Amino acid sequence: MYHNPVLLQESVAGLAIKEDGVYVDVTFGGGGHSREILKNLGSRGKLFAFDQDEDAQVNRIDDERFVLIGENFRYITQFLKFYGIRKVDGILADFGVSSHQFDEAERGFSTRFDAGLDMRMSKRNQLSAYDVVNTYAYDDLRRVLFNYGDLRNANAMANAIVSAREEGGIKTTEELKSVLKKFLPEHKKHKILAQVYQAIRIEVNQEIEVIKEFLEQVPGLLEKGGRLSVISYHSLEDRLVKRFIRAGRFEGEPEKDFYGNVNVPLKKVGALIVPSKEEIAGNNRARSAKLRIAQRL
Repeated sequence: MYHNPVLLQESVAGLAIKEDGVYVDVTFGGGGHSREILKNLGSRGKLFAFDQDEDAQVNRIDDERFVLIGENFRYITQFLKFYGIRKVDGILADFGVSSHQFDEAERGFSTRFDAGLDMRMSKRNQLSAYDVVNTYAYDDLRRVLFNYGDLRNANAMANAIVSAREEGGIKTTEELKSVLKKFLPEHKKHKILAQVYQAIRIEVNQEIEVIKEFLEQVPGLLEKGGRLSVISYHSLEDRLVKRFIRAGRFEGEPEKDFYGNVNVPLKKVGALIVPSKEEIAGNNRARSAKLRIAQRL
């Protein structure tokens, strides 16, 4: 089961699709956003989609205007070039983990199931959650839990994990929960566990590095006037997107020319968009979604 696409109409409308344009959906998943883009394309339009998760291949769309590339979107420029594409008219990204990945117990993404510590978006990835939990030094574990999970107890949690694994390793999600039990008061248990899982998942899949690499390639790929439509789900992602649109970089102020004019490749289009109460009521995973749209100058 793949999720209902979040902010479907708004994110696709943000691309201002031209019938004969070339578009990219870098997070294909269940194909919801891609199908909506194809509805807006004419016979000469083209849509490329990326998804590194092998399971997403079953959702491939049978349409001669569509190409699904089974790779991480950090390699977007390289693989588009392989298909002879150097410039595109719009790029859509939805950084959320799909419901399918959460619902497949053995993937280890969900706090609901006991499973091996995996959390890899692609089974080809070398690093798994088991490696992070069982081999990372204390300082690295603390960094992951604090930076990616926003966990105030990161120091003590990292210490507990390091101590527990010396007694024989932590192999499953239930064993990890057991190790962290004293940090999980009943009224906050699910929220804190979700933060722990998020932190480990981000590290395993290098999600922050991937988003940065992807965003840095966007200005070079978009035609002048081309659009970027991005849905993010937590502040780490959203901050990167917001800063890059505003400044063309992730840290510091935008570049200026000799005369002091700001030199940025993108400009924001409209205000931040969030889901309606009705969408959240029908799809709980939409509750933290934020959509930002930008245009290539």
